[in-house]
Amino acid sequence: MSETVNIEKIFGSKVFTPEKMKERLPGNVYEEIIRVNNEGGELSFESADIIANAMKEWAIENGATHYTHWFQPLTGITAEKHDSFLAHPKDDGTTIFKFSAKELIKGEPDASSFPSGGLRSTFEARGYTVWDTTSPAFIKESGAGAVLCIPTAFCSYTGEALDKKTPLLRSLEAISEQALRIVRLFGNSDAKKVQVSVGAEQEYFLIDRDRYLQRDDLIFTGRTLFGAPAPKGQEMDDHYFGVIRERVGEFMKELNVELWKLGVTAKTQHNEVAPAQHELAPIYEEANTATDHNQIVMETMKRVAFKHGMTCLLHEKPFAGINGSGKHNNWSLVTDNGVNLLDPGKTPNDNIQFLLVIACIIKAVDTHADLLRQSASVVGNDLRLGAQEAPPAIMSVFLGEQLDDVVKQLIETGVASRSIDGGTLQTGVSTLIDIEKDGTDRNRTSPFAFTGNKFEFRSVGSSDSIASPNTILNAIVAEAFCEAADRLEKAPNFDDEVHDLIKEFLEKHHRVLFGGDGYSEEWVKEAERRGLPNLKTMVDAVDTLTTEKAVKLFEKFGIFTKAELESREEILYESYSKTINIEALTMIDMVSRKYLPAIIRYSKQIADTVNAIESAGADAPVQMELLQNVQEGLLRIKNALEDLKNIEGKASLIDDPKQKALFYKDNVVKAMAELRKPVDELELICDRSIWPVPTYGDLLFEV
Repeated sequence: MSETVNIEKIFGSKVFTPEKMKERLPGNVYEEIIRVNNEGGELSFESADIIANAMKEWAIENGATHYTHWFQPLTGITAEKHDSFLAHPKDDGTTIFKFSAKELIKGEPDASSFPSGGLRSTFEARGYTVWDTTSPAFIKESGAGAVLCIPTAFCSYTGEALDKKTPLLRSLEAISEQALRIVRLFGNSDAKKVQVSVGAEQEYFLIDRDRYLQRDDLIFTGRTLFGAPAPKGQEMDDHYFGVIRERVGEFMKELNVELWKLGVTAKTQHNEVAPAQHELAPIYEEANTATDHNQIVMETMKRVAFKHGMTCLLHEKPFAGINGSGKHNNWSLVTDNGVNLLDPGKTPNDNIQFLLVIACIIKAVDTHADLLRQSASVVGNDLRLGAQEAPPAIMSVFLGEQLDDVVKQLIETGVASRSIDGGTLQTGVSTLIDIEKDGTDRNRTSPFAFTGNKFEFRSVGSSDSIASPNTILNAIVAEAFCEAADRLEKAPNFDDEVHDLIKEFLEKHHRVLFGGDGYSEEWVKEAERRGLPNLKTMVDAVDTLTTEKAVKLFEKFGIFTKAELESREEILYESYSKTINIEALTMIDMVSRKYLPAIIRYSKQIADTVNAIESAGADAPVQMELLQNVQEGLLRIKNALEDLKNIEGKASLIDDPKQKALFYKDNVVKAMAELRKPVDELELICDRSIWPVPTYGDLLFEV
């Protein structure tokens, strides 16, 4: 019988929570940090010193020997440097443990060793990590022991953001300030802050680690660069929500326990659509904490999988021909006195504040659809978006039948006199209780869908940080709120002006609303007719960051400077080129050192068989045909290999980051596809005993 887990006892046990602070801090210090976190402002150095000592004592009691400033550079993953609590030895040879306010508040990692997009040169090394008091410290246990992790922002010596967290924090302040102006107009004078609430659903694959270690492409790139389809994929629809296998269940159980200790509200677990694919979903929480927690989720998945003899794959498309993995970013706005700005209520047509908020969000998405698309751009996502398994690259908003009808009324008449009732679901079975239906169905092909009291941004890649999508969402909605508030605050007649404003925003921006099949070719044509951007690849979307429109938006709210945007543009181009370069070199290496030698050995076996049969005086037509097919395949592989080497060599000569990325996208990626095709075709006819790597069948069905 499995051991019972007491969730209440272990939850947050490895987190320096407000409750633990209240127990260990003087009352005035505790009140100060809570006030700073809730209302803003700067914590006094004296209080920080008291907090540092209490944090150290708590960490040591929980087995920690080291601390680290845990930050999120522009690599997309986290970074940490461990320092022990040991201080200088005393004269008698003994030592003490020490952790000061200075060590808590500030660190100095080498800023030139992380991506900076030209903001830092090699000789300009100084950077700072700064304690983020709004995200709780936690203890991470791994092979390195127990380490106190202090969430921090990461900036250059000259003040530019070199990380994902700093712009996110700036955007959270911006949207709170502008959203407060909206709720004040509707009489909410008690709210002091509007929080962004986020829940990030995380999809992932689990495969056997021994199999993983036999695939260089998985090791170096996180995805299979070769692989013929297995006899069975996902066509039977039997994996989704299917019974969880024992080995996977054991992994999920330990994963939950480890996450609960770290204060992550792991709620839902299930099998996803593709074989070997699964999902974890947390409960919604404040966006900054949710972003930190999603990084913890991904790190913990990898660590726990290793303990169970498996590897967790977070790449957006580890296997061709079956669904890849995404990360649905559920986003909403809630005041600190408990009002969800995206709650339509029973009669949304009468909820004027809700209708204004919805109109502003529709305006934001339409105005900055290019930026929203860019925010979901990582290299692996190019293999998913618009591929009949994820939302299209065209940004649109799904509201559902109920709100679509309200919007239609407002556009046509300026007044919404009714709203569609979801009605009652009757199953026709007398013993089943009739249930109240939602006001609308769901649309899984929509990139930005309203789902009752939140929007679900479904385009984010599974390996990506959710910091960038939420930073962009916060910024574009803050801009729309600001414009609305500017007009309404000086309107002579608020009621008339708010109705006119809602109607105006909806009339001008309703082109972005779409409730049909986002996978259809008809929608691609219709979106083009409407003038909606269709940025199909990551490279196509990068320069949206530095348009005049984007720079104006971000500088207005102090989220990014123009220099910070230009640096991120350069980093994204370089990241794309480097990723494809690694993939291309891995393909070249695997074909040269694994596939070609194995196939040549197989062709020799066939040739020996032909010679033996013919020496015995018989014909060998089947063997000869097979040999000919293998030889033709070998020739195609050789030619495609040489083409990829030549094209890859040309790419390495290009200096301009954008032109280099474009060359990789337009030329190298195509050459890689041409090399993969004959290898995958030969996999289907070669003897499995000579094939040099585990097949899709081995990888997907042996966990």
